[in-house]
Amino acid sequence: MNPIIAKAIEEGRYKLLEHESFELLRQYNIPVPDFALVQDVNEALKVAKDIGYPVVIKVVSPDIIHKSDVGGVILNISNDDELRAACEKIRSNVKEKAPYARISGFLIQRMVPTGLETIIGATRDPIFGHVIVFGLGGILVEVLRDVSFRIVPVTEEDARAMIREIRGYRLFNGYRNMPARDEEAVVYIITKFSELLTENPNIVEADLNPVIVLERGKGAYVADARFIIGTP
Repeated sequence: MNPIIAKAIEEGRYKLLEHESFELLRQYNIPVPDFALVQDVNEALKVAKDIGYPVVIKVVSPDIIHKSDVGGVILNISNDDELRAACEKIRSNVKEKAPYARISGFLIQRMVPTGLETIIGATRDPIFGHVIVFGLGGILVEVLRDVSFRIVPVTEEDARAMIREIRGYRLFNGYRNMPARDEEAVVYIITKFSELLTENPNIVEADLNPVIVLERGKGAYVADARFIIGTP
């Protein structure tokens, strides 16, 4: 069993913390922004200097699933003063909207350039096993429900077909004044994600959302990740 998942199970948690999710993805060479877990403002300032502004700050809590719903995410922080204010703002937001939540720290991560937001997710079906879903990400996945599915394991050919099945695929080829997107980078992430799921049956649900797809040839990054674990 993967040590990150084993640690969570040992501690009685059903959800990986944000930095654990990123570490798990990084073990499978799935691209994530530079990141670090910090405990206070001073650590945050040091990490932001090492990573380089602009950065994102997120609350890390075993009791919060959707961080943005409780004001636990602040984007595009460009200097030390903004970072200090963001730390205090998140603490205040969580205290007001989720007073029950334990704060394990803050995740500082490099701000990913603007791109096409997609989602790569998974659930474990009792009959078929892990099933991967792909579609347009952010809030669009809930609004448009423009998604495709495949049963794990997913090959490169499967992944490419998933991408091209959705109605929003035209955005990958460039639309109006928007540039073409890096389809092959998404193919790579989907196949590596399939490998991750195959080797970790304790994952019962996962969301990589958003996966930011940059211009063709420039890659894609998982900007946010959530893993739910349980008994296979």
